[in-house]
Amino acid sequence: MVKRQPALPLVILLALSACNDMDHQPKFKPLDPSAFFSDGRSARSPVPDTVARGELRLDDSLYTGKVNGKEVENFPFPITADILARGQERYDIFCSVCHGRVGDGQGMIVKRGFPMPPSYHIDRLRQAPVGHFFDVITNGYSRMYSYAERIPVKDRWAIIAYIRALQLSQNASLSNLPAKDRDELEKIR
Repeated sequence: MVKRQPALPLVILLALSACNDMDHQPKFKPLDPSAFFSDGRSARSPVPDTVARGELRLDDSLYTGKVNGKEVENFPFPITADILARGQERYDIFCSVCHGRVGDGQGMIVKRGFPMPPSYHIDRLRQAPVGHFFDVITNGYSRMYSYAERIPVKDRWAIIAYIRALQLSQNASLSNLPAKDRDELEKIR
């Protein structure tokens, strides 16, 4: 004869169904009034100078592109091939429609009648510090609006690294190449 087990799962289910206190706990919903605080509001403002987790921005160079109010000349972190690839991807998405794929200011929007932005290959922008580009991407300039809410900080720096690569690609000389590569080019010419 098979022994039947008591209905243990049924007993546990009945016991847990009595634990319904969580549904009826005292709490305030957003903007509910409260007699507890003197101003009658239940919602409280953050303590002054509170910084949200992950939002502590101690590195001025990284987050503003400036140090002591002056635009930085160097990148705040080393530029790698992965960062350049990310910069190219982000540039193609956000920048190339106006600035063109090679940074000459001949993007698709310009071809449809929008005023041409300056080429990255003019002397003024080739000589501009990297902090200048960070400031323009972050705050906008002339007809260009701010991309601060659209492009994260590190992606802005990656885009700037790619802009520098574009500038180098359009203004390089033979003396910039290693001797082996110069010899190969001379054979082709």
